[in-house]
Amino acid sequence: MTDQSDFNPNPTENLTPAADAWEFSRDPYFENLEVRRQRRSLVIAILLFGLTLISTLAVGAQYASSYASGQTPDFDELFSTYGSLFAHPALLLAGVPFAFTLIGILLAHELGHFFACRYYGISASYPYFLPAPTLIGTLGAFIRIRSPIYDRKALFDVGLAGPVVGFLFAVPALAIAIFYSKVVPDSDAHSTIVFGQPLVMRLLAAILRPGVATGDLLLHPVGRAAWVGLFATALNLLPGGQLDGGHILYSVASKYHRKITLGVALLLIPLGIFFWRGWILWSILLLAIGFRHPPLLNQWEKLDRKRLIWAAVAVLMFILCFMPMPVMVTGN
Repeated sequence: MTDQSDFNPNPTENLTPAADAWEFSRDPYFENLEVRRQRRSLVIAILLFGLTLISTLAVGAQYASSYASGQTPDFDELFSTYGSLFAHPALLLAGVPFAFTLIGILLAHELGHFFACRYYGISASYPYFLPAPTLIGTLGAFIRIRSPIYDRKALFDVGLAGPVVGFLFAVPALAIAIFYSKVVPDSDAHSTIVFGQPLVMRLLAAILRPGVATGDLLLHPVGRAAWVGLFATALNLLPGGQLDGGHILYSVASKYHRKITLGVALLLIPLGIFFWRGWILWSILLLAIGFRHPPLLNQWEKLDRKRLIWAAVAVLMFILCFMPMPVMVTGN
């Protein structure tokens, strides 16, 4: 995910800059300012990374314990045992497969954005992780873009790089996990936490475990981390606002960005009513902050054919990863 909240663009989006962006970076004042920003960003990023590592290890230890006993995770136990895990830190080691896989996928996603920004000379923070006591131990990660983006090509590449790299890391991890997962008949029927099954997971299961229903697969913790990575990819590729999908949409058809953002936000409301309540929150976020997209310094240059093909690839990735009901918590 990329966040351009640090950048307050001039509303005159039709103006062409009088000087190239790299000319400003030669000024000692701007160079020192950028160095200070990067140092502060690095300190914050390292602190948040460490906290997220601990929170994902705690959740991963619970998934590992449930998997070892041939059971699906229990919602109440997932949170009630946090204290005992921190009282006995050695128990956290069991969460390494989940935590390292998840952090690796999220980090790959954000580094895709980060290095795309570096390639185009765009000032960006280091990846910030968000630790949280949730079902996955985190709220994800993001980078902050601190300078204007020059043209559609740069915006497209920055927006697409994260989802593509994250997807390429998540799919092999999911494939390996499916191959080694246990078969537990009707495992979802006796679980207080039921996870959705994206299309890519169903396809991999059909290829790697033919004859086994995906609902009977007790997914290895590595696979659960990969599942989170795919879900994050789907969320980021929603075509609206300043999500990765919103950046891609703006670079392809900027004049339709506001209308499509509104349409996506309204479409998420019935999905939230009938499937997963979380979609209502995402709808509110898009309606509240999603319409305004920072203008490009050069809006006239169109995307080439190669990038339009990659836009279609992004749509395909979204279809493979999207789940109307990603998770359902049931009663005991």
